[in-house]
Amino acid sequence: MSEPIAAPIDVAIVGLGNMGTPMATRWLEAGYRVHGFDLSEAARERFEAAGGIVHDTADEAIAASAVAILMLPNSAIVNQVLTDAIDSGALSSGTVIIDMSSSEPTESQKNAARLAELDVRFIDAPVSGGVRGAQAGTLTIMVGGDEQQVENQRDLLERLGTVVRVGPVGAGHAVKALNNLLSATHLWMTSEAVLIGERFGVDAETILKAFNGSSGRSGSSEVKWPKFILPGTYDSGFAGRLMLKDAKIATGLAREVGVPTSLGEEVVAVWQKAVDELPAGADHTEIARWLRERE
Repeated sequence: MSEPIAAPIDVAIVGLGNMGTPMATRWLEAGYRVHGFDLSEAARERFEAAGGIVHDTADEAIAASAVAILMLPNSAIVNQVLTDAIDSGALSSGTVIIDMSSSEPTESQKNAARLAELDVRFIDAPVSGGVRGAQAGTLTIMVGGDEQQVENQRDLLERLGTVVRVGPVGAGHAVKALNNLLSATHLWMTSEAVLIGERFGVDAETILKAFNGSSGRSGSSEVKWPKFILPGTYDSGFAGRLMLKDAKIATGLAREVGVPTSLGEEVVAVWQKAVDELPAGADHTEIARWLRERE
């Protein structure tokens, strides 16, 4: 585990939801002085109870900090927060913005360019590992940005897990979206395979044991099915609608760069149907239950 920082450093986080709050808590425990904002009063209260400094607006939190982290639902909201911060003068020369949302890669490139005109640095650093990973500090952080800028923020990011610099600005968001397209594909196909095996008369645990000792294994067979689906808890902490959103970003990127992805488009289509029929906040592992009930 990293040693506590020598002196408090001011960090802002905009977005104190299921991921933002445990991330902020780890920074607070490490000795950072963390400023935060969220539209939700309950989220602000949880953050304050953990020792964070609550602000009335995102601009105020950003203005109080040398590094500002964004953990927001999508690129449209990220863009609006940055536009507001620019218009209000909340961004000082040398400020670093780290977008840890699941944003669109090309939007991240545009944001980096417009912030550079103000001498503000931009890094994209989306994560994989869910709420439990954020709480435990075991996230995988896929970082896109200038190599030196990434190194400058390594200590901050490593409080959350393993940092993997994947390339220039936008690359982090690209790799995160592609990862989740793969994850969505694995979970869907693993679930169908298990259900087929069960219909033939083999129990799910035996099927998974065979898969996990063979070439068909994946995070879905090794983690999601044993931990969240077989026990019937469906509580991984990552919503189905978010998985679908990331898969759509990946297939959109495929179209932008001119790479055909017929399977990817089909994965998006079947997930869209399932998410439309599941409750709004359904965990992404509930896809297995949806498939079973559809039989």
